[in-house]
Amino acid sequence: MTDILSPSGQAPGRAWARQGARCASIEVERLTCAIGAELRGVNIADAVRDDDLFAEIKSLLLEHRVLFLRDQDLSRAEHVAFASRFGALEDHPVAGSDPDHPGLVRIYKELDSAPEHYENALHTDGTWRVNPSMGAVLHCVESPPVGGDTIWVNMVAAYDRLPAHVKAQIEGLRARHSIEASFGAVMPEEKRIALHEQYPDAEHPVVRTHPETGEKILFVNAFTTHFTNFHTPANVRFGQDYAPGASHLLSYLISQAAVPEYQVRWRWTPGSVAIWDNRSTQHYAVQDYWPGVRKMERAGIVGDRPF
Repeated sequence: MTDILSPSGQAPGRAWARQGARCASIEVERLTCAIGAELRGVNIADAVRDDDLFAEIKSLLLEHRVLFLRDQDLSRAEHVAFASRFGALEDHPVAGSDPDHPGLVRIYKELDSAPEHYENALHTDGTWRVNPSMGAVLHCVESPPVGGDTIWVNMVAAYDRLPAHVKAQIEGLRARHSIEASFGAVMPEEKRIALHEQYPDAEHPVVRTHPETGEKILFVNAFTTHFTNFHTPANVRFGQDYAPGASHLLSYLISQAAVPEYQVRWRWTPGSVAIWDNRSTQHYAVQDYWPGVRKMERAGIVGDRPF
């Protein structure tokens, strides 16, 4: 991978200009030691047609896992065109898409919006799919005067810093991820069952490998319901060992995303954009802004099958 690190000894959080053949004007400021960088001097709409600029942004994304930009004059057509450079866009079976721009989900929280609590949980998008999202591009249309931040978490760091005995225990473990148990839980029984039939639970490794960087990632989140291959003689002496042993371990693993040292928090303003690698992160939209209004538009990108 192209060297995209700051100069040796560069203090975290200090801005530095990325030097490249076409992209020397991009200024990159790391926001934490673990995750996140703000880009300045770039308009992502230009990357729709500029291959070098897009390659630079993608390289920075692999390094920092989530990128932030402010003051982006981005039309919906440009939004989906930019996101489509990463891959095909996906629809959402519950949230739906903008009718004129397939793959663009409007996440509008207004005063008369029905309450829901799916965003304000640490999660990785679409792990209930066989092929979870590769990533997403989120554009702020309207932000509340106070609150409404989003948090992202580096799940590579969450895995790297696990105790050695836990890493050994979870090696080879697999887990189920469910849309029925999350989005479907508030639906009438018939609709919930129909949703499950359309999207059966997906099974993924507890530790996945990033397909581009080779990094190991802790891959459990709010959509994860249970391990599928925990009940072995090595883990279960008697039946009563099964439930607490597995559930306590899963709860412990899911809780790692709440460690502040793995996180970055972003304050939205109209025209700001976040681009994140969904394979190696989790995120949490903080719902602390009522009676403020928050209007976001997201283009999710189809991913690969985790291994």
